[in-house]
Amino acid sequence: DFTFVNEVKGGNIPTEYIPAVEKGFQLSMKKGRLIGFPIVRFKVTVNDGQSHAVDSSDMAFQLAAQGAIAEYYEKASPVILEPIMKVSCEGPTEFQGAILASLNQRRGVILSASEDGFNCRVDAEVPLADMFGYSTVIRSSTQGKAEFTMEFLKYGKVPQSKSEQLIKEYQEKRAKANK
Repeated sequence: DFTFVNEVKGGNIPTEYIPAVEKGFQLSMKKGRLIGFPIVRFKVTVNDGQSHAVDSSDMAFQLAAQGAIAEYYEKASPVILEPIMKVSCEGPTEFQGAILASLNQRRGVILSASEDGFNCRVDAEVPLADMFGYSTVIRSSTQGKAEFTMEFLKYGKVPQSKSEQLIKEYQEKRAKANK
C-alpha cells in the first residue's frame, strides 16, 4: 500500500529526520481527503528538502510531509475504490437466464457460464455494495433452487456518478461537523 523512497542527496535533510518524514506521510494516509477513508497504493519519493539548525525537529519534518500531502493530493488524481467480489452462482439450467440477469443488474461482469447436464454455473465479478440482499433475490428468482458463493477478489474504481455522490456527502458531513 505504501512505498517510501529516499533520494535525498547532499544532506539537505539530515538522515536522522528521514524516518520522521516517512512517519508524516504514513499518518496522512490514515484519512484521505476525498471521503475520509485511508489512502492505498501510495508511493512517495523524497529528493530534496531543507533543514534549519534551530527549528528542525522530528515534529517539524512530520508536519512538512503532511503539508506536502495536502498540497499535492488533488494533483495525483485520486480515485475511490470499492471491494469487488468473485461470485459463483449454481442452479438448474432452466434458471440460467435469471441468474445472469440478477448479476447484470448488480453491475456484475460475467466471466464464464457453463452447463453440465441439468445444472449451470455462472462466475462473475460484482461490487460488494451491490451484493446486499442478493440471497433473497436469487432465491425468489430461481424458486429457491440456486445458491451462490462470494469471496473478495480485488479493489476496483467506483463509477464516476457514485464517486461524485460520495464526495458530496462527505463534504456536507464535514461542513456540519465544522459548524
